[in-house]
Formats: sequence, C-alpha cells, structure tokens
Amino acid sequence: MDATSLYDLSPALRLMGMGLMVAAGPLAWLWLRHSGAGPARRLQALTLLTLFLTFDLVLFGAFTRLTDSGLGCPDWPGCYGKASPVGARDHIAAAQAAMPTGPVTHGKAWVEMIHRYLATGVGVLIVVLAVATWVLWRRQRAGTGPRGFIVHPAWPSVTLLWVCAQGAFGALTVTMKLFPAIVTLHLLGGVGLLVLLVVQAESYRQSAGAVRQPLGAGLRGLLWLTTAMVAVQIALGGWVSTNYAVLVCNTFPMCQGSWWPEMDFAQGFELWRPLGRSADGLQLEFHALTAIHYTHRLFAYAVFVALGVLAWQLQRAGRLAPQRRWLIALAALQLVTGLSNVVLDWPLLAAVLHTGGAAALMTVLAWALCASRAATEENAKTIAANAIPASAAGLKA
Repeated sequence: MDATSLYDLSPALRLMGMGLMVAAGPLAWLWLRHSGAGPARRLQALTLLTLFLTFDLVLFGAFTRLTDSGLGCPDWPGCYGKASPVGARDHIAAAQAAMPTGPVTHGKAWVEMIHRYLATGVGVLIVVLAVATWVLWRRQRAGTGPRGFIVHPAWPSVTLLWVCAQGAFGALTVTMKLFPAIVTLHLLGGVGLLVLLVVQAESYRQSAGAVRQPLGAGLRGLLWLTTAMVAVQIALGGWVSTNYAVLVCNTFPMCQGSWWPEMDFAQGFELWRPLGRSADGLQLEFHALTAIHYTHRLFAYAVFVALGVLAWQLQRAGRLAPQRRWLIALAALQLVTGLSNVVLDWPLLAAVLHTGGAAALMTVLAWALCASRAATEENAKTIAANAIPASAAGLKA
C-alpha cells in the first residue's frame, strides 16, 4: 500500500498552487515598480506589501468568522477533498439541501476557500521575504552585498515559523469544529503576525535615516502598559466573538437592565471546551455568555482611559505625532463600532471594522514602540523642559 492510498496530497498541492498564483500578482507588481531600486529597498517594499496584505487577510478572516463560513468546507486543506468548491459542488449541494442555512452552503464554501487561498498567498510572500533576507544578509556578511543596515534574518525567520503555526491553527479551526480557544488563538496569531511585520518595516525605515524618538521612562512604560492592555482586550473580544456572546447584552451602558447582571465567570472562562458546551459537555449557560460579554465591555473602559492618557502624554511631550493621531482615530472607530455591535444587533460591517480596528490599534502601538526608545538622563531633562511648551503649542494649534 503506497502513501497516496493513505492520504491524498492533491488538495494540499493545489492549494499551494493557488497560493503561488495569489502571490504572483503582488510580486510582479513589486518587481516592476521597484525594478531600479536596490535589493534593500525592494525588501523594504516587500515587507510593507506583506504587512498590507496580512492586514487584509485579518479582515477577511473576520468576515469569514462573522458570516459563519468557517465550516463552509468541513475538511482541510481542500473542500470535500477538492481544490475548490467547483469540484465539490455535489457534496455541498447535498449538505445544503439537508441544512439550507448551513454550516455548509455554496456561498460559505467559497468564502472559506478564498480565505485559505489568501492565507496561502501571504504565506508565499513571507517565504520569499525570509529567503531574500537570508540571501542579502549572507552577501552583506561576505562583503559583496549593499552597504547599510539590513534587517537581521532572524526576524523574517520567526515570521515564517509564525505563519506556519497560523496555518496549523487554521486547520484546527476547521477540524475541531470552531473550538473557541483555537479560533481565538488563530485571531491572536494574525495580530501577532502584523506585529512581527511592523518590527521589520520600521527597522527598514530607520535604516533609511529615521531616528527613534526618546521617551521618558514613565511615558515609555505607559506605552508598554497600553499595548499589553490592548492585547488582552483583543483576546477578550475574540473570546466574545468565538462564543457568539455579542448579543447577550443588547443595551448600553447597562446590560439586561442591570449595572451588574447575573454572571457565571467560572463557566464563561473555562477555556478548553467545545463551542456552546461546558467542559463536561453540558449546554453553556446564558449567565456564562453574559460574563464573557460584560468582562470585555468593562475592560474596554480601562483601555479607552489608557489610550486617552497615552495620547495626551504624547501630545505634551511632542513625540510620535503620526502614531498619536492614529491612536485617537482608531479609538474613536472602536467606540463607534463597538456600540453599533451592541445596539444595532451586530451588523456585519461594524463587526468586521471592529476586528480590523483592534488589529490596527495593535499595529500602531507596535509601530510606536519600535519608533521610540528609552530616553537617557540628558534626553529626559530635555523632554521635561519641552513638555509644557509643546503642550501650549498644541493648544494654540
């Protein structure tokens, strides 16, 4: 008995082929647009392009989850063993006839497979990024490459390993039937991938002459604290979404007519359990879903305060102006979309934008951390001396 009789590799190979096709377009565009640039400049452009497409992938992943398309093809990597829903149309039609609203329908199958094609395409771009960085770094070490700072290949190598883990979590999302902990980790992995790419993109920007801005110890600590709080809030939001707990509180600011509704935190935050069930297999209680939702809402208040204080302190110090403006805009977007999800019964556009806004917030905070550094004692004195004039100038403006 040969290996192919035990497992058919053709869907995986065809999926890889689709990923190559998806990545070919951006790579061709990049090559034509930067044909006259040096290898370091092309690597920087490739990093930024991969960052942009990864953010798009996170948005489309949210769309896939929010349209209940995660099981549109109930196997992995293909769709009923086929490379696309076209080959699986008879299986999909039979499943849809049995359950007209899903989880398997023709539309949901296409959404799920397009998500897989995009993910594979991003994976190809990250492979190219890792290989190209290693080649250029080795040439530079040998004295035959371009002068100047090049991102150490450890970063794209970690990114490549990370995206492989993301693929594994994507597979487990399907095979474990939307297990909440796995789906939440898959979401967090997507955000982590954005952070890794931001680190590399900012390193290239600094190699082109950008200078890291000094921040006082207190402000730098606040930046780290806010970043950690946003990461926790994204995890809590993912837990709300993957447990379908958004609509258990459909009023604001109270929930179910109370400032402190009845909640079951022990069951709600029992992490290793199937969707809709407790660890012992019982139906998940409504009070558990309330605990999941309300915890996310309460922690959001603290996150908004932290973001507001951080933006104010950056304004006073006259530092990181682009990042500060993005933080204010994204915080406002999160407030509007978060409220819309509650009071407008979870509209799809607001829900997708809420996930995208969270990912963008984490991206900007990572950018701010990479674009700044702890101030020396002399820098700290200068920053303190300039804080009041900078604040006054901002008020006049």
